[in-house]
Amino acid sequence: MVIIRLARSGAKKNPFYHITVADRAAKRDGRFIERLGFFNPVAKGAAEGLRLNLERVDHWVGVGAQPTDKVKKLITRARAIAKAQAPAAEAVAAE
Repeated sequence: MVIIRLARSGAKKNPFYHITVADRAAKRDGRFIERLGFFNPVAKGAAEGLRLNLERVDHWVGVGAQPTDKVKKLITRARAIAKAQAPAAEAVAAE
């Protein structure tokens, strides 16, 4: 079974997670099929906290990949961010 999950990297007490597509049997930080984005829970200021390729997420979910509970929440948050940025981009394009 293919799963969309977080792979931890970063330093001690300074986590950084890659959102990856991997086989369920693979180790958490081990072999993966594709990297879809990242999540930085300790991002401050102008640092980017979440980046996710939603087109690829839709592709993998469409072929049967199961996201973990945390990744489901991150996907929801990424869609909300993309939706909020879309009207701003349309306004700039209209000018």
